[in-house]
Formats: sequence, structure tokens, C-alpha cells
Amino acid sequence: MVIIDDSIVRGTTLKMSILKMMDRLRPKRIVIVSSAPQIRYPDCYGIDMAKLEGLIAFQAALELLKERDLYHLVDEVYKKCKEQENMKDLEIANVVTEIYKPFLPQEISDKIASMLSTKELNAEVKIIFQSIENLHLACPKNLGDWYFTGNYPTPGGNRVVNRAFMNFYEGKDARAY
Repeated sequence: MVIIDDSIVRGTTLKMSILKMMDRLRPKRIVIVSSAPQIRYPDCYGIDMAKLEGLIAFQAALELLKERDLYHLVDEVYKKCKEQENMKDLEIANVVTEIYKPFLPQEISDKIASMLSTKELNAEVKIIFQSIENLHLACPKNLGDWYFTGNYPTPGGNRVVNRAFMNFYEGKDARAY
């Protein structure tokens, strides 16, 4: 059984209802195809995605870091974010990209599928995300891809993603912008 979704942001609707409904039809496998790439970073230009910990791709990367004994990267990224906190916008880099570097996109997709599967599901769950490269081919004149790639169109975007990471790390329930 194949389900097509425009994007998978938090995964809540899939986990809490859609997968359960589809599993009642007794398929062997449920394949979710996202027309968007993995949403990895906050969007401070329109869509309300201010908190990293709410993004399923970020959660999956953290789980993979734990599993592979690489969670020290979280501390390192936090330190780099703090070092940039008082810099001018033009001097700030998005260091949160380092959280994803150890993993191939497919590894994160597989972890997301595992995280969205529950014990009650009988069907195997697989998730296929659009690639960044194919997104650019499909929309060559609209490269607004910062929440997928972390390449923000303004210097303030890097400040926002770093602030979102610091909020996550410090346990602050606050918006990054």
C-alpha cells in the first residue's frame, strides 16, 4: 500500500492515525512517499516550525547519534552555537548541519519509519522522501529549500537555527524567532 504525503514534519498524524487506519486493511507493507525532502531545520520565513525537537528528522538524527555512540556531537554543536551567539549575523554559520553529517538521507528515513511504527502495526513501514537534487530539478527557479538543507537565504536564518538548537539543548520551550 502506498500513501503520498506533501511533507512529513512532525510525524504525529502518521503515527497516531493514518498508519493505524491503513494497517487495518492488512497490507504487508505501507510505503509513505513524501513529495518534500526531510524537513530538518526551522522555517522562520512563513511556515511555523520554530522548534527543532518537533521535527521528526531531527529526532531521528538524535536517535542515530545515540545508537552509534556519536551523541557527543550534540555537545560540540551546542558549544559552537554558543560561541557564535554574540557575533554579527553575517559572521554566523549554521552549525546544526553537523548533526546530520554522519548519516545518509536513507538512514534517517529508515529511522523515521522505525520511530513512526508502533507495536500494534502488523505492516512494515517504509518512508521515501524526495531528494534535494530532484526537488531542484522539479522547481529550478524556486530554490526555497532552507528547511531541508539549512542554507538560509538571509544571515538571520543561521542565527535562528542556532538559537533553536540552543533552546533544545537547554530545555527551553521557546521560539527561536
